[in-house]
Amino acid sequence: MSYEQSPQKTGLAREIVKWLQSLDLSFYPMNVRRDFSNGYLVAEIFYHYYPSDFPLHSYNKGTSLSAKQANWSRIERSLQKLNLHLMKNVVDGTIHCKPGAAELLVQEIYTVLTNRSIREVQRPESDFTDQKYQELLPTLARSTACQAIKNNLKTTEMMAEPDICMNQRKAEIILHRHLEHKAAERVFNPRRFKVTPKLGQLAADNLVTSSRGDECFDSLSSAGTTSKSCSSSAWSGAAVPFKEIKVHQPARRSLVNY
Repeated sequence: MSYEQSPQKTGLAREIVKWLQSLDLSFYPMNVRRDFSNGYLVAEIFYHYYPSDFPLHSYNKGTSLSAKQANWSRIERSLQKLNLHLMKNVVDGTIHCKPGAAELLVQEIYTVLTNRSIREVQRPESDFTDQKYQELLPTLARSTACQAIKNNLKTTEMMAEPDICMNQRKAEIILHRHLEHKAAERVFNPRRFKVTPKLGQLAADNLVTSSRGDECFDSLSSAGTTSKSCSSSAWSGAAVPFKEIKVHQPARRSLVNY
């Protein structure tokens, strides 16, 4: 089997890819999210550094939830003996194949075992959702509300935590985030959603400031009145004339005789 794998395809940094290739693993993780979820490869990596604490015959290569939980439970006990720790939210995300969790886990293991630091693939506070992937898709290809919940709330996650109320809160958070993104899309692309603009928005769109300014001039009519004409481009670029009429009234005589 060829161990050549591009870091762009695996989502791992080049240093980590070279490090994994040097360990002579039983199989190379072609799909990082899937192959690290059951914990067997993690135990095999630690075995190369601590062979007596991670006996490989104690770990199961199965992909069921029970096999995953048993493997990770053994890994956690062995790490506690060595005074080593992995972030729980990253481990949970890896078990349930959450986007970005396995990549961050391998990066953390690399740092723990080699004492080397690399540029982070993603921030540790990531919620491991498919938001970044959805943003890369065309608008019409993005998930619906139902699909968003299905993508980000895994079946194994609900099996591992059967509390209905907790799973309901997780679904509500996913739905709320999905609706926020949809509302933002309606603002940036109102034509797709057939959003009728409000009167205030129309007025703001029509107020286009002219670079030349308004052009005004005075003229004298035959009746002796002065008219002021102004041309403005504020109304959809059309010139609209305005006239200001000043009437000269004769002085009124007083009707009171002194």
